[in-house]
Amino acid sequence: MRKLALFASALALSAAMASAEDIKVGVSVGEHAEIMEQVAKVAKDKGLNIDIVEFTDYVVPNQALNDGDLQANSFQHQPYLDQQIKDRGFDLVTIGKTITTPMGVYSEKLKSLDDLPEGGKVALPNDPTNGGRALLLLQDKGVITLAEGTGLTPTPLDVTENAKNLKFLELDAAQLPRALADADVAIINTNYALEAGLNPEKDAIAIEAAESPYANIIVVRTADKDAPWAKTLVDSYHSDAVKKYIQDKYTGAVIPAW
Repeated sequence: MRKLALFASALALSAAMASAEDIKVGVSVGEHAEIMEQVAKVAKDKGLNIDIVEFTDYVVPNQALNDGDLQANSFQHQPYLDQQIKDRGFDLVTIGKTITTPMGVYSEKLKSLDDLPEGGKVALPNDPTNGGRALLLLQDKGVITLAEGTGLTPTPLDVTENAKNLKFLELDAAQLPRALADADVAIINTNYALEAGLNPEKDAIAIEAAESPYANIIVVRTADKDAPWAKTLVDSYHSDAVKKYIQDKYTGAVIPAW
């Protein structure tokens, strides 16, 4: 009986190994990579082996996915993906939400947006999606008013009311923490804030609402959206273990979006 039991266990292990699937998932460095490492642990128990590929920019991961060098990526929000598809013709689709990283307003000079001086300098990202996101944050806080119909990608040209005549400095997103020395405030994406030692929950003088449309997403090629491994990837990300990891490690700077 013992030999039969061992034989049965060996068959079960062989079957599990045979059914295991390998995928490559592209992530940006920082919280996306750290969380995906936890996702990989959960996925492995479900028969899915995840090879994590880290990128230091926001352009290459979608190109690599579209070209078939990756099976999925996890680094961007929906408005950014929509813009990439529009500009580059990628055949990509969202299969699940991941995290929200609230954009924050930071200052070395001010304690509140109410303290912005006449003609104050506001540094914000120079790419359409994140620059628009920063302006929408300012509108949400009552600092400016934007023209109707600009959607999620307004620019400073769409500002219709600017009571304090604020000056907008459009800079590369990665450079915004350095702009704090010169600007009155800088509106910074969470990944770059964390790299600079800033915590949105503790250091920001204003922060984006958690219900914003900028939840990050898992993306695959359209042809793979119904693949069994795609469902396993999403289920693993949405596990209780991964949610607890996010809540414990980032203490509000990164929020589960599912």
